[in-house]
Amino acid sequence: MSGFLRGTGVALATPFNKDGSIDFEGVTSLVNYCIEGNIEYLVVLGTTAESVALSKEEKKALVQHIVEVNKKRLPIVIGIGGNNTAAILEELTEITVSDFDAVLSVVPMYNKPTQDGIYQHYKVINDNSPLPILLYNVPSRTGSNMTAETTLRLSQLDKIIGIKEAVGDFTQVLKIIKDRPDDFLVISGDDTLALPTVTAGGDGVISVIGQGFPKEFSEMIRQGLSGRTQQAYDMLYKLIPVIDYAFEEGNPAGIKNILKTKGVCDDYVRLPLLPATQNLAKKIKAFLENY
Repeated sequence: MSGFLRGTGVALATPFNKDGSIDFEGVTSLVNYCIEGNIEYLVVLGTTAESVALSKEEKKALVQHIVEVNKKRLPIVIGIGGNNTAAILEELTEITVSDFDAVLSVVPMYNKPTQDGIYQHYKVINDNSPLPILLYNVPSRTGSNMTAETTLRLSQLDKIIGIKEAVGDFTQVLKIIKDRPDDFLVISGDDTLALPTVTAGGDGVISVIGQGFPKEFSEMIRQGLSGRTQQAYDMLYKLIPVIDYAFEEGNPAGIKNILKTKGVCDDYVRLPLLPATQNLAKKIKAFLENY
């Protein structure tokens, strides 16, 4: 059931115009660039999309546009998460199920629930979601780590098909891979650790840098999944500098500058984020000229 999410998904950025409005031409360009780069699926309204800085109306317009541009060419995962469980349930009732293939839902942030609170939060979502669910653990943003034990407990629920794991602790990733059910996906949320996750038995990545280098990054993951580890790591080592640049001044400032330098879309962001500094932009340009 969940095999369509093996490989490389990209957490799409949201291109903006200089006045802060959504740049729909840029969105079209980015979606087509990723699809033409042979990635496996798209992720909309994730962290990289600056989704917390988008209004409800903007989210609807953005998602509708991406669905129209995609034309069913690739599966789409939609981000629906937060720290208000009731609000998430309301959002789930508003989505057009036929447009999406799964929901990506982040561990509740700021209110720092216990492990059982995290479990009960996801159980309610599981019981009410019209689509399969990917858990998303990213303690650096949420302030709470969902442990391997809680993840494995949640893996027993019928609609929870996997996890995007961005814990930064590879031992925790290995614990999940070791004891997960056969059909439970372990997807890296860390671009640098994506290939190690795959070669340890994981299923792929939801990537930021993958939209800047869709052909190269998705091929690297496919090589890893096929057991051609040396070829895959050779590709990773070439990309490591630019992966660092993508996150040096925060996400999505870095990836947006990469996309601008490649001519895909502009690099405007919304406050409180700032665009990449001139120093970072120079490093990115130099990398791309020599890559």
